[in-house]
Amino acid sequence: MAKARENHAPPAVANPAATLRALHDAAESGIDPLGIVAPLGHAHMAWLMHPLELAELGAKFSGDLMAFGWHAWRRALGLPSEPPLQPHADDSRFRDPVWSDSATWDIVKEWYLLLTRNVQDALYQTPGLSGKERRRAAFWWRKWLNAMAPTNFLLTNPVAMAKAAESRGESLRRGLRNFLEDLRAGTVRMTRPEDFSVGGNLATTPGAVIFRNRLLELIHYAPTTEKVHALPIVIVTPWINKYYILDLNPKKSLVRYLLDQGFSVFITSWKNPTAEMRDVTFEDYLVEGVNAAIETARSFAGAERVHAAGYCIGGTALATWMAWANREHGDAEKVPVASWTLLTTLVDFSRPGDIEVFIDEGSVRWLTQAMRAKGFLDGKEMAAAFRLLRSNSLIWQYVVHGYLYGEEPPPFDVLYWNMDTTRMPYAMHAWYLRELYLNNNLIRGDALTLAGQPIDLGRIRQPLYAVAAEDDHIAPWQQCFRVCSHVPAAKRFVLSSSGHILGIVNPPVSPPKRSYRAGVAHRRDRFQQWQARSEEQAGSWWQDWMAWLKPQAGPLVEAWPAATPEHPQLVAAPGSYVLEG
Repeated sequence: MAKARENHAPPAVANPAATLRALHDAAESGIDPLGIVAPLGHAHMAWLMHPLELAELGAKFSGDLMAFGWHAWRRALGLPSEPPLQPHADDSRFRDPVWSDSATWDIVKEWYLLLTRNVQDALYQTPGLSGKERRRAAFWWRKWLNAMAPTNFLLTNPVAMAKAAESRGESLRRGLRNFLEDLRAGTVRMTRPEDFSVGGNLATTPGAVIFRNRLLELIHYAPTTEKVHALPIVIVTPWINKYYILDLNPKKSLVRYLLDQGFSVFITSWKNPTAEMRDVTFEDYLVEGVNAAIETARSFAGAERVHAAGYCIGGTALATWMAWANREHGDAEKVPVASWTLLTTLVDFSRPGDIEVFIDEGSVRWLTQAMRAKGFLDGKEMAAAFRLLRSNSLIWQYVVHGYLYGEEPPPFDVLYWNMDTTRMPYAMHAWYLRELYLNNNLIRGDALTLAGQPIDLGRIRQPLYAVAAEDDHIAPWQQCFRVCSHVPAAKRFVLSSSGHILGIVNPPVSPPKRSYRAGVAHRRDRFQQWQARSEEQAGSWWQDWMAWLKPQAGPLVEAWPAATPEHPQLVAAPGSYVLEG
């Protein structure tokens, strides 16, 4: 959740190797802020203390080395040879034919794959370490090995050298220009900021901000149908990023899709915190954020109840609010949310995915101290950490194509949104890391008390529609499924193809680009059981969601305008908070 050093120069993002060296030096001085060096040292000592297992590991490596030597000898002699190792299906670094057609570059590639696979296998098999320590050691070694890939250096990248020769050095000149621009920007750009503008070609669905407080603006969108369902939809977006991921453009907009399906849609747009908001708490986000949005939507529509949907940390906040509301109101029928939807949301943080490499007592303490000094966590630091989780696709791909090939990053609205970062208030984020990620207290009934009520997910009775994404590395779908064990209400669980963003921003298209599984989930189900009985279907889960939601959304009534005299427009959508840097 944090970057290793407090700076905004590219090395922390563009050069993880330099970052790791700095962290190693810090650890030698008694500081290991992200818990990097300790698991690596533990793995080293564990192998030395298990000589039998070490001998078996050496024997396996020797066998792989012999296979590589035989392959290299045959290729050097011009003889056909099947490569002993193949890149993983999602590894695009060696897709150019030169890495297979040329004996020299094939040998370079195979040596690199041999080294990385054996190191990774050894770390995952380390005797005497916990699973978490193994995963952390393997993660940081993988970052180092990714940084050292031959594709990342001019003299060991045949594609880059060929482009330089063909362009008479022009590709390298453009690459230097790209590097200098990234140096000024303080990040490796994934797309060009000048290609997009919020309210220009992003977040263009007409609407009005009808409510504003110190934490959020609530946008109500203009209807696209004459009649709408009586129960409006309130979408609680994550405050880790800006809301318009759900309203990128007309073809990708979940907001516009819901409007066209006959719903009245409200969405939260959170303020980008500054140092003055250092003491804003998670409880404040519940009361002044989630609760304020729901009550405003009810008042606007004159509805007793609404449907609420939460995305990522917005979903975690919504689940927490649902537990609070069921305790606060006592009777499930009096809770102002009739049904709810979670999108790639964790409530059980016992296995939170790759992000766990940043989460332990020492790293949380170090990060808390850093946030206390500034009053917030800078969004660039969080973005750097998330990019590091997928360094090949989110860092090195852009380094290679931008600096070695001299290519401009292509326009991509999702990547622009990803670069449009937000800050986290100190008090909220420190509490969130410790109570949820570190202590996993949200699932421990009554371990948390917020806004005067003990929080127990087991009290929630409203029907739940939960969506996860099979390639999600931020909220792994197996962990998202665990909400089914903690919430006793009727549940429909959906597993979408793709990842944390594109698994959700997944409009229906013809022919279908993606697929999903959907089915009823029971409290005693394990994810393997649910997966075995759910059938994969081509298309978008959005249509399945509508089939589930519409029968619960009340009769059709006359559509409300974006704003009314009782709830006048404060500013037109996309609002003012979303434009804050």
